[in-house]
Amino acid sequence: MKTILSYLLTPIFHIYYLLMLLMFHPIQVGALFFFGDRARKRTVDILNFFLVYGLYLMGCRIHFSGFEKIPDNRPVIIISNHQSMYDIPAVVWGFRKFYPKFISKIELSKNLPSISHNLKHGKSALIDRDSGTQAVKEIFKLGKLIEENNYAACIFPEGTRSKTGRVKKFMPAGINTLLRAAPSAVIVPLVIDGHFQLMQQGYFPLKFGQKITYTVLDPIEPVGVPIDELVSRVQESIESALKLT
Repeated sequence: MKTILSYLLTPIFHIYYLLMLLMFHPIQVGALFFFGDRARKRTVDILNFFLVYGLYLMGCRIHFSGFEKIPDNRPVIIISNHQSMYDIPAVVWGFRKFYPKFISKIELSKNLPSISHNLKHGKSALIDRDSGTQAVKEIFKLGKLIEENNYAACIFPEGTRSKTGRVKKFMPAGINTLLRAAPSAVIVPLVIDGHFQLMQQGYFPLKFGQKITYTVLDPIEPVGVPIDELVSRVQESIESALKLT
């Protein structure tokens, strides 16, 4: 029965997802033009609420936990495993209090309804993977932004989505650059679990009835910890929470 529901409901979910992106794009543009960035951010938060909980159409069970652990009034660096494109709305919605920014490849800043507009006007770091110098400058600029405003920056240090569900080796360079620019930031490990299983067969069919959890682990103070040790510690904590160690 679950297999039948997977095939029947996946097209409905994809249509719903696309409609949300298309519908909220002019709303986001209009909010920025007429009312400023605060209003634009509010529309982005609402959009991502609908994107996250749209997974109910696939019978998913969704649970956020641990977000009360995040300290207030200081910049936050979110370090997360990366399982699918559905990771992003969960970060936006779960960390909405901290106005999360992303490190994204520059290609995503063009021609994607709602997504491209938010990346550009939400001041995320748009990096050219063929230019290390440009990437470092953009990530450093993002670090300064979160330091000055107590915002959050999200980084997926695996670099690309895991196709197996196992966590790839975390790369320290981006985290190190953020910390140099935002020395008062706290590290917040985020564990995303269930998206890989949802997409075991790709985008069609998605798996019906998958349990999905978004869990904030205990924040880590990075001051005085060597970057390689810090990154290894974060990766081990995420792998342990995923029961991969």
